[in-house]
This record gives sequence, C-alpha cells and structure tokens, in this order.
Amino acid sequence: MLQMRVSTFMRMLVAVVISVVAAAGLSLPAHAKQPANAQQEDQKDKQDKQKQEKKQKEQKPAKQEPQQRAQRQQPAQQEQPAQRQQRGQQQQQQQQQATQQQQRTQRQQQQAAQQQQQQATQEQQRLLRQQQQQQQSATEQQRARRRQDAQTQQVSQQQQAAQQQQLSQQQRQQLNTQQQQRLVLYRQQQQSQDRLWTQRAALLQQQRRTAQYRFQQQYLERRRQQIIDQNARSYDYNNDPNFYSAANYRYTRAGRSYQTNQYGADLLRQAVNNGYDEGFQAGQADQQDRWRSGNYQSSYAYQDANYGYTGYYVAQSEYSYYFREGFRRGYEDGYNSRSQYGSYSNGNYSILSAVLSQILNLSNF
Repeated sequence: MLQMRVSTFMRMLVAVVISVVAAAGLSLPAHAKQPANAQQEDQKDKQDKQKQEKKQKEQKPAKQEPQQRAQRQQPAQQEQPAQRQQRGQQQQQQQQQATQQQQRTQRQQQQAAQQQQQQATQEQQRLLRQQQQQQQSATEQQRARRRQDAQTQQVSQQQQAAQQQQLSQQQRQQLNTQQQQRLVLYRQQQQSQDRLWTQRAALLQQQRRTAQYRFQQQYLERRRQQIIDQNARSYDYNNDPNFYSAANYRYTRAGRSYQTNQYGADLLRQAVNNGYDEGFQAGQADQQDRWRSGNYQSSYAYQDANYGYTGYYVAQSEYSYYFREGFRRGYEDGYNSRSQYGSYSNGNYSILSAVLSQILNLSNF
C-alpha cells in the first residue's frame, strides 16, 4: 500500500518535472527518463481507453442503426398517405376539370342547337311572311282584275246598249228575215235526220252493235224531247233584247271570219261541250261492242249534230261544225277510257277549258 502511494507520488513528480522542462524548453537527458514504465503504462491506459471508446462508438451505430432506419422509414411511411392524398386531390381536380370541360361542351352544343333552332324558326317566319305577302299580292291582283273585268263588262254593256239603240228598223228587219230562214233550215234538217235514223237503226241491228244501237236510240229521244220543248215555248225574237245585241266576238273558221254577240258565243261553247258528251258515250258504246276504233263519223249523233241547238243567235251550220269538233274528241276519250280532252262532272262529260278555247279561238272586240 505504501509502495503504491510512493509509486504514484513519483509518477506525479516526474510528470511535473517533465511539464516544467517542456515549458522551459529544456531537454531532459536520457537518464531523466527513469519512470519509463510509468509512461508506458499511461500510454497503454490511453490506448486502452481509446480502444474502449472506439468500440463503444462502433457499438452505438450498430445499436442506433435500426432506430435510424426506423426513423428514416417513419417519415417515408408518413409521406405515403400524404402522397396518396395529394394524388387523390390531383385526380379529383382532374375529374372536376374534365366535368367542367364536359359541361362547357354541353353548354356550347346546347347554345349551338338553340341558335340553329332560332335560325330555323326565323327562316320559317320569313318564309311565312313572304308567303303571306305573295298571297296578299295575288289577292290584290285578283281584286284588281275583277274590278277591271267588271269595268270592261260595264263598258261593253253600255256600248252594246248604245249600239242596240242605234240599230235601224231596216237592220232589225234583216235580222228577223235571217232568223226565219234559220228556223226553216233547222226544221228541214230535223226531218231528214229522222229518215236517216231509220236506216242507221237497221244497220246497227244487222251488225249486232247492241251498245251503239242503245246509245243512238237514247240520243234520238233526247233530241225529240228538245224539239217538243222548243215547240211548246212561245218565243218571239222581236221582243228578245239579246237577239238584237251588237256583235262583240270574232272567230275564224275555214279561212273565214265571223262575228257574234255574247249569246252566240255562249251557244258555240255549248255546242262543243254537247258534242264532247255525246261523243264520249258513243266511244264507250263501240268499245263495249268491240267495234273498230275511229268509226265516229258513221254515228247518227255525229251526222245529226243538232242536239242542244235552239235555232237562234248562230247559224245551224256553225253549231253543227263545233258540235262535231267536240264529238270527235269525246269519242276518242270514251273509246280509249281516258280523259285527254275532257273530264266527268255532275253526271256529264265536258271538254277542258283550254281545249275549248283552242277549238273556238274567240276574241273579244
């Protein structure tokens, strides 16, 4: 025990000496290094201490490494929910943007559809206004034409009245004589046609044309009834103002020009229509009998051509000519079961107005 203390005291003393010498810059002689063992022990103690500290340091990182790895993983694990949340927010924003874009597209499409509908509505309204204006214009034109026609007719009637008053007694006498001659010729024509019918009836029976025989019998009855009605009426053309009215129509036939008044023109129109009606029935009869086409000239009605003639206003020859013009066209339509020249209305076959105008070619003056 005492030796240890002495040893320790000696080492301390040596250390103090060495420190003083080092501080004074003196060098110790070799014999001054007496406590060499003490120094070696100190160095060994230091080395052991350093090794122990180094070992402790090496052990600490090994112990701290799982903790540090856990600490490093903990932020990573903490970051994953944040990233997922961020990605979720981004996806939600993208969906919102896509929804907004889709809504904008739908709004644009709706606006475009509304604009198209508005444009279509405006176009329809414009067309409707245009149509109404055209109808209004057409109505006004029709009214103007009616007023003009009424004025023209009034002027014509006034002119006719004036001309009628200007007819002399001599002119009246000439018209009376002409009318008497027409009636005589008309009655002679009736008698000759009666004899013709007897011959035609026998021929039709011989040819076994039953339908044509029946039609011509019916025509003969209609003409006889017309004659009876005319004879029953007491007609005095001297007291008929229409008979003495001045001529206001002109027409041309076979290179010759003729004149007639309004009532004569109406009678000529009636002649064409009566001829078409009778001709259509005659054509149907030949078709039913399966008779050859184009045989209308041999028909009793075509040769007579007097049905509907009253004996007044126009000559019998003029009436018969236009009756036959209508008959020929009616026969063609009836035989071929068509309506090229006329139409059926109210139980009668009548010729088309355009064809009628072409046949008569009447002009007002």
